[in-house]
Amino acid sequence: MERETLEERLDPNPPKKLRRGPWTPQLLVATVGGIGYLRPASGTWASAAAIGAGLVLHGIGHVWLLLAATLLATAAGFWACGRVLEDRPGEDPSEVVIDEVAGQWLALLFPSAGFWLMGLDSWHFPYPGWVAAFVFFRLFDIWKPWIIGRADRRADGPGIMLDDLFAGLFAGVATMIAAGIAHGVFM
Repeated sequence: MERETLEERLDPNPPKKLRRGPWTPQLLVATVGGIGYLRPASGTWASAAAIGAGLVLHGIGHVWLLLAATLLATAAGFWACGRVLEDRPGEDPSEVVIDEVAGQWLALLFPSAGFWLMGLDSWHFPYPGWVAAFVFFRLFDIWKPWIIGRADRRADGPGIMLDDLFAGLFAGVATMIAAGIAHGVFM
């Protein structure tokens, strides 16, 4: 039995949480195997797990395996979010974190492609690239400027995925701009 937090007891309309079971395929995908139930900040936990998995994917198959995984996570995320939330319109439970994984991998694709184009060994992924992708993704995912916020306000399954994909796109571009500045000015 989960303990209720003080905020949940005081909130007259508390957000509904996804139950932990039964473990249907769509619930497993939406919560990324249960990572979405980690507290606090389930989205940050999912992004951190995505960085670790993304580095391994890059190591095994460079940008191409990471791209395939990103496309698969995106497609699976649209499917799972639609299924898990079909009877809960307008909700975005914090347990649904497949959107963070897809968005984080999209952000990670930018430095991954850059390292591939530079001809680096696949297991060589210098830390500023993945750290910047992580920090910028979390920034844009939390801040939600412009089109990211508009997608988030859709209040449906596709909106859940789209805001994080836009955040990943913005984060990837910001990572490459930061890399250009760092290499052009500081090195």
